[in-house]
Amino acid sequence: MTAPDFAARVIAWQRDHGRSDLPWQTNTDPYRVWLSEVMLQQTQVATVLPYYARFLTRFADVRALADAPLDDVLAAWSGLGYYSRARNLHRCARVVVAEHGGEFPRSAAELAELPGIGRSTAAAVAAFCFGERCAILDGNVKRVLARHLGFEADLSSASEVATLWRKAEALLPEREVGAYTQGLMDLGATLCTRASPACERCPMARDCVAFAQGRPGAFPVKTRRLKRGQRANAWLWLSRADDVWLTQRPDKGVWAGLWSLPEFETLAQVQTLTEDWPGRGQSLPDIAHALTHFDWLLKPWRHALPATTPTPAVQAWTLACPQGRWVAREDALTMGLPAPLRVLLTRYV
Repeated sequence: MTAPDFAARVIAWQRDHGRSDLPWQTNTDPYRVWLSEVMLQQTQVATVLPYYARFLTRFADVRALADAPLDDVLAAWSGLGYYSRARNLHRCARVVVAEHGGEFPRSAAELAELPGIGRSTAAAVAAFCFGERCAILDGNVKRVLARHLGFEADLSSASEVATLWRKAEALLPEREVGAYTQGLMDLGATLCTRASPACERCPMARDCVAFAQGRPGAFPVKTRRLKRGQRANAWLWLSRADDVWLTQRPDKGVWAGLWSLPEFETLAQVQTLTEDWPGRGQSLPDIAHALTHFDWLLKPWRHALPATTPTPAVQAWTLACPQGRWVAREDALTMGLPAPLRVLLTRYV
């Protein structure tokens, strides 16, 4: 295999079989390309498509995003997960407007200096929008290259990732870098998939080391895996008529900045807290929610205060809850909420 031959096959396959009708492929506006790259991190295209359209309707350009309150950005992102991406989008938009006059830098090196833009995302924007000859190495591309090259080194090691970066750069074509980059991404997303690679249809199969060895599943090598943790907490869904008591989560940590229900260590704590309150309490089915590093079991307890409860009494009881505010349920659904809470508020009217 030579680098020009490798690139030529990727580009030819992309033209005949790759994806070309996705909404962020219709122009080279760096704002739209950047937004798509961030949304697609650890998220499938089918999930991203409706969010992408709604986000652009709400924030048409980088200035609109920079001018918006963070709460509005989180609300538009609600349900897409990995909320640090939304916070970094907002921070990055403000830097682009404040320090670059609303224009994205044109080189991968400058783009990578912006908040929340890693090396691979910066290279993708630079390649697609400005034609810069630079390599990307997202999860799909790592898998394609590791399998094709038979890259046996452990990608848990930063030094070995750096080695794969150098190999990726050595394979770059002199021209048509955008088509080449898109082709690698599409190969990883559609043929060279993690679980069931379609090697028989892959244009790279004839000199793919992993295919020749009959073990594509062995690549890429990554021995150090995060051990998933387990966590359990209780939620207090305190309601009065159609209002719900919401509290904003801290700026750091899980669901940072989102609005959620008051959280307690155990369901017994919630039951003890509310046992003398007027109204009715009930336990709702547990919610099993998987996050990046741990599985979270949430136990909701719904306590409905009578609509006629005097306001001073209500205020006294909410003092026992984490600081928050009453929000009409319909309005709450327009806010930045964790996905399981949105489901909960929708399911139990």
